[in-house]
Amino acid sequence: MRKIIVYSVLLCLALTACKSKNEVAYSKDPVDNIEALWQIIDTKYCYLDAKKIDWDAVHAEYTAKAAQLKKDDEIALFDLCAEMLDILKDGHVNLYTPFDRSYNTAWFDSYPENFDANLQQLYLKDYRIAGSLYYCTIDNDSIGYIYYSSFSNSFSSANFYYVFTAFKNCRGIVLDVRNNGGGDLSNAYKLASPFFAENRLVGYWHHKNGPEHDAFSELEPLTADTSLIKSKWFRPVVVLSNRHSYSAANSFISMMRYADNCAIVGGISGGGGGMPMSYEMPCGWTVRFSSVRMYDRDKNDIEYGIRPHLLVTQESTDKDDLIETAVKLINDAYKKK
Repeated sequence: MRKIIVYSVLLCLALTACKSKNEVAYSKDPVDNIEALWQIIDTKYCYLDAKKIDWDAVHAEYTAKAAQLKKDDEIALFDLCAEMLDILKDGHVNLYTPFDRSYNTAWFDSYPENFDANLQQLYLKDYRIAGSLYYCTIDNDSIGYIYYSSFSNSFSSANFYYVFTAFKNCRGIVLDVRNNGGGDLSNAYKLASPFFAENRLVGYWHHKNGPEHDAFSELEPLTADTSLIKSKWFRPVVVLSNRHSYSAANSFISMMRYADNCAIVGGISGGGGGMPMSYEMPCGWTVRFSSVRMYDRDKNDIEYGIRPHLLVTQESTDKDDLIETAVKLINDAYKKK
């Protein structure tokens, strides 16, 4: 029940964050819009203090640049706003307009891909789909493999029942969330649920509650809930991650570090520990940004990604090195019994 309340609070934050047009004085003036955008981030974005960004210096630079723009040049204004937002290096920060959407890629550009769909298909043969879970057996049917591509896609306890039934003779499971860009955070808790023997503290969260950069509510606990999925799995499970495992996928990877018999293998996840909200600019465009900060059980910020237990980089051209490493870990654990 406590976690349901937490989700409700987060949902309310997201739904009530957007100002109506009646509350924003409409203007196409570049200076007005840069000023409004700067002010929104200054008072509501949750990582200015953590990222040690000199936002006042940004204000001086970009208001001066805005003053040089023509008032009817929407493209130039968009590009300038996007350039300013890129300073935040946050995948949850976007500017939405009728003609374009800004998107920062700095958080993953310099990292190994660690995922090749063509190589994955060598393992994902004769698969079935339970809800949104792609599953099959690998390694001569001794290990189960699940690929989950987006936390925006749903699944149920019944889906897991059939997956685990198919894996009843397997030594362990490889659970792949590479290239999963996130989605519904509640699905992250559902996906983690069958791998916990009891409810367990897995992290904390708090939200911005004032205009100061360090103004936050008290930390609230986040708990893995075993009741969300009825079926259980306590044999080994290896979670595969890469830098494109972002947002809700990042949160899932963080909480799975506290699950029973679980190892995280692959690359550092993408981060995105902030829950986003949206706000309207004077010209009618919408800016999305992080307003809720999330932490692991030790109160470490998860915004910058989760380091796996075993760091593995994809190098082979004829096999998936991350899947092969996971298979070896499971087989080695089986041999030690």
